[in-house]
Amino acid sequence: MFDFDDIAPLGHEDPSEEAKTFIETAKQVLDFAFQPIVDIHNGTVFGYEALMRHHDKMGVDTIFEVFDRAAELKILHRFDMVVRARVISKFSKLPRSHRTRLFYNLDNRIITSPDYFRGGTMALLKQYGLPASILTLEISERHEVSMQMAEKNLARYRGEDYSTAIDDFGAGYAGLKLLHEHQPDYIKIDKSLIQGIDKDKKLKLMVSTITDLAHVLGIFVVAEGVETEGQLSVCKEIGCDLVQGYYICRPQLDPQAFETSYPSVISLGRRHGHPDNDETNIIYEQIEYRPPLRIDDDMQIVFEAFRSNKDMTFFPVVDASGSPLGIVREHNLKEYTYSPFGKELIANRATGLTLRKFLSPCPVADIQSSTQSILENYSLAESPEGVILVKDFSYLGFLSASSLLRVINENNLAQARDCSPLTKLPGNSSISAFVGEVVSDASEASVLIYMDLDNFKAFNDAYGFRQGDRAILLFADLMRKAFQGENVFLGHVGGDDFFIGVRTAQKDEVIERVEALLAKFAEDVESFYDAKVREQGYLDGKDRDGNPRRFPLMNCSAAILTLDAGRRENTPSFEDLDSVLARLKKEAKDAPDHLAVCCL
Repeated sequence: MFDFDDIAPLGHEDPSEEAKTFIETAKQVLDFAFQPIVDIHNGTVFGYEALMRHHDKMGVDTIFEVFDRAAELKILHRFDMVVRARVISKFSKLPRSHRTRLFYNLDNRIITSPDYFRGGTMALLKQYGLPASILTLEISERHEVSMQMAEKNLARYRGEDYSTAIDDFGAGYAGLKLLHEHQPDYIKIDKSLIQGIDKDKKLKLMVSTITDLAHVLGIFVVAEGVETEGQLSVCKEIGCDLVQGYYICRPQLDPQAFETSYPSVISLGRRHGHPDNDETNIIYEQIEYRPPLRIDDDMQIVFEAFRSNKDMTFFPVVDASGSPLGIVREHNLKEYTYSPFGKELIANRATGLTLRKFLSPCPVADIQSSTQSILENYSLAESPEGVILVKDFSYLGFLSASSLLRVINENNLAQARDCSPLTKLPGNSSISAFVGEVVSDASEASVLIYMDLDNFKAFNDAYGFRQGDRAILLFADLMRKAFQGENVFLGHVGGDDFFIGVRTAQKDEVIERVEALLAKFAEDVESFYDAKVREQGYLDGKDRDGNPRRFPLMNCSAAILTLDAGRRENTPSFEDLDSVLARLKKEAKDAPDHLAVCCL
């Protein structure tokens, strides 16, 4: 139903017959698949990228060649508008299309095409009843020859209030230059940097640095080409906001084939990376709500906002969908505020002075981010007023510098209350939270290890509390050295009891590491006894009833519970854990190797 000539301004040249044939063929054979772009925090669909299909039926080998041919025929914009019409029509049939984003790849040469004109996209969106805020135009930085055009595209389309994204970031020539001079709303990190990120520390560092830089500038980060759970886990750990790739969902031609949320991301979010509820609650308590200005607000509204709120020196600015774009500072307006005709000049739309001209970047963080990552974003920014907080990519509130300090202080106090003052390891509250997480996630294998120092009381009675504390610190230090990594949790239950949790299916490897830990402790702790006791191999003391008894030198017993993947949800129960643990502890103390293992 779309006809380019219906919306093109008068004076455009008619295309050649060859060009008309090209357009008609494109209408008949080209189709578009969509691939979901998903919120990494909760698995909900944020948007879809449109991906061309059946380009081979146009007699070319690659999608790029289709656009090259259109450019040769001098109908690049006409062809692109036909393509956009097809994409927007099909997008309108997707689930929640009015509340999700359409990511559309833009050829950098389009604004230099002889048939180019402005306003066509807006007309198409109105035709299908879609707001302009749903459209995000992706500008690629792969081709050095088109960098000047890419810069013009970013500047022009940001000026028209569409969202913009730099596609394939890290694969091209001048992504950082684009990022600095024409701040986009999103950057999409190229899949070449994502694939292998869970195995290559240099890749992880590079993507982490890019992500931190983007967040400082108030830009959201999309990780492209995520194909494994390991890649997804690292992307979440380093702070990416959105993910796209085969692990979540392959591109689909059928608009009805998509879910509104994806369990693979939801499950990972439950297992990794979420700050605990106490930390999130502390952040919520410190949020300051500053009423935001909209990017399309008249400048008179902006001046009135500052006049009515004399204690505010800046306001957050959001787009039509509520996503933050940055802040506007009062001092940036002073040039016009205090000049004789400044207000009249800035209020006149013909001058082109809109709120976007006065926009300044501001760090952005999701409410589910950890305090540490929020602090990092704030510390890297240049003269920041604070951090804008978002929920589901919509403006939630503001965390000022003083509020951030209060959050850090409250978190430190909460952690200090739970941590052992001696070993500085997490205590019972954190241990219970970890056990609750692994038990509730039946899709992941885990190993839970409860350890108890044997004959500790006799040693403590004979040598005093100071030496007893040294023995406990020795074991905690050995435990830290033996078990390291992102999938490991270490805890101090209290006294001479310790806990290790490992998210892994390699239970035999974990058991070997426990055996090595027990042997190392038994060897090292001998030096805490005097020479006579070491030589005789026992310590004379009294049992709990006051009777004389010989106690062997200190060692450690370990009760090991392995939880296999694929078990029933919430299995085992806490009651089952308690009963099994009590049995295993007794078995471990009586066993020659001081180990007892049970699979649940």
